[in-house]
Amino acid sequence: MPRPRLAVFKFASCDGCQLSLLSLEDELAALADKIDIVFFLEASSRVEPGPYDIALVEGSITTADDAQRIRQVRRDAEFLVTIGACATAGGIQALRNWADCDEFLATVYASPQYIQTLATSTPIASHVAVDFELRGCPINKQQLLEVLQSLLAGRRPRTPVHSVCLECKRRGTVCVMVAQGTPCLGPITHDGCGALCPSFDRGCYGCFGPSQQPNAASLTAQLRLLHVDTRTTIRGLRGSFNGFSPEFRSEGDRLAAEQSGDQST
Repeated sequence: MPRPRLAVFKFASCDGCQLSLLSLEDELAALADKIDIVFFLEASSRVEPGPYDIALVEGSITTADDAQRIRQVRRDAEFLVTIGACATAGGIQALRNWADCDEFLATVYASPQYIQTLATSTPIASHVAVDFELRGCPINKQQLLEVLQSLLAGRRPRTPVHSVCLECKRRGTVCVMVAQGTPCLGPITHDGCGALCPSFDRGCYGCFGPSQQPNAASLTAQLRLLHVDTRTTIRGLRGSFNGFSPEFRSEGDRLAAEQSGDQST
C-alpha cells in the first residue's frame, strides 16, 4: 500500500515554520517511515507533481503569481494545512495593508517599476479553502507533529484553543498585568508558546494569534485602567505578526479611528 504523499510549500515568509518541521529531528525520522515527502524545497531537491494527500503551506499571498499558485496547490491537495502567522494572518508583511504600497516600493527599490506585487499581504484562507490552521511565529513543532499524526490516523488534530492566561496559571506565573501593570495580549492570544514571555516578566505580544472568542474591547478597557496609551494598544494589536487577523484588526482599527477623531476635534 503506498504511503501518504506530503508536500510543503512556501509563499511570502521567512522559512521559520518549515524549519520547525526539520527541527523535529528524531520524530521526523519516524514520521518519514509513514509518509512520502515528495515536495519540500527547504530540505530536498525532490520535486514531484500532485496529487498530494497533505499539503503544508507557509507564507502569505503577496503577488498575483502566488494567488494563482495557491489555487493549484488547493486543487492538488486532499488536506491543506496552513502553518504560521504569515499563512494564517498575513504576517508582519501585512503592515503594508494599512499603508501606501507604492510609497514603500519607491522608498526601498531604485527601480520600483520592475517589482510586481499586490498592494496587500493576505492569509491563505482569503484565497482558498483551508482544512486546518496551525498558528504561531514560528509554529510549535510538537503541535505540527500532532497535526500530521492526526491526519495520518484519520482524526481531527487536537491543539490548544485556550489563551496564554490559562498557561500562566498552569505554570504558576504571576500575571504581569496585575502585578506590574505591564501591557499584555495574553488574555486574547492563542496558547502555543507555553507563556514564554510572561515567564520572563514580559507582556505577551500575540505571536500565536487570537484565541477563541477573544474579547479585545475588554482588554482595551483594562489597559486603560492601567493608563496604557491608546497608541501602544494599537501597535500591539496591529503591529505584530498577527495584526491583520480579523479579531486583532477590528479592535486596532476601532482604536485608530477613535484616536483620529480625538485629534481632529
